[in-house]
Amino acid sequence: MSEAPLPARSPAPGLHDRAVSPILAGGALRVPSCVICGAEEALPRFEVEGIAQRVVVCSGCGLGSLYPLPSDAEIRAFYPDDYYGEPGVKFQGAVEKLVRWIGERHLGFLSQGLPRGARILDVGCGRGVILGALADRGFEVHGQEISAQAARGADPRAEIRIAESLAAAGYPPAFFDQVVIWHVLEHLRDPRAALLEAQRISRAGARLIVAVPNFSSLQSRWSGAAWFHLDLPRHLYQFPLRALRELLARTGFEVESEHHFSLRQNPFGWIQSALNRVQGLPRNGLYQLLHERPAAGAAPYTLGVRVWLRALLVLGVAPALAMTLLEAWLRSGATVHLVATRK
Repeated sequence: MSEAPLPARSPAPGLHDRAVSPILAGGALRVPSCVICGAEEALPRFEVEGIAQRVVVCSGCGLGSLYPLPSDAEIRAFYPDDYYGEPGVKFQGAVEKLVRWIGERHLGFLSQGLPRGARILDVGCGRGVILGALADRGFEVHGQEISAQAARGADPRAEIRIAESLAAAGYPPAFFDQVVIWHVLEHLRDPRAALLEAQRISRAGARLIVAVPNFSSLQSRWSGAAWFHLDLPRHLYQFPLRALRELLARTGFEVESEHHFSLRQNPFGWIQSALNRVQGLPRNGLYQLLHERPAAGAAPYTLGVRVWLRALLVLGVAPALAMTLLEAWLRSGATVHLVATRK
């Protein structure tokens, strides 16, 4: 085993278009104890253009992680204000409407079985897309977010606390009936600590809903370094499903159900990952094209590239939906969400 020194470099503003390459050679590294299983060996898997850290995979549980972990200052630099979009908006008009429509349909799942007035916390609530609609249904809604910019535009009925971590938000013990950690766990320096705090502030029998990209999914294995949901270097961790199950068990939760279908995440992941494998197209170019920009901002890429990306989006919808249904049937969804209860 070896522990090679890494150069100290800082990321430039653009991250979505950074090239990601597989690491094809190299022995196991000695790394700090895995946050899930405690193993201290990992194999290098991916490297990112211009980024000092590499993705390594734990030899014990298969968890992928950035090694070494970036500093707090580096992590903050990964999230410039334009990452969050304009207040309350992240994507261009039609896409934003679709995202919100899917989010509203998702509310039935999030609120299933909860009595009116139940207290719900959305960790890393961002723009609070779900909080206003949950408030409409008679729930008491709370959100925790590290960025005040991200939370701009959230429904005023939501009590949102801006804090560097869930523990720093200072919620009392046994306070919530449900905690939602929706595509946030992979961004956190210490996901284990976040789940332990979620357990502390949840009442006995409360529900936890956690969603993450599935590092062991069919889409991930097919895409390799081209996988859209890698989102490097913002995703500090890459969770295979079994590792996520183990982490929940070790932090006081019992998994009740797994869900492998996501209309919001998985079809687009197939389309963008396929495009990322096409030489000559910008990495994650379609995502960046659909992202909201200030009115005065120039559209990205040349007209020809923009036309190609939009055309390939239209052509890719049907096969992407078919693959999304297949991966769900195989219980290998590109993103998964687990429902668990506090022991």
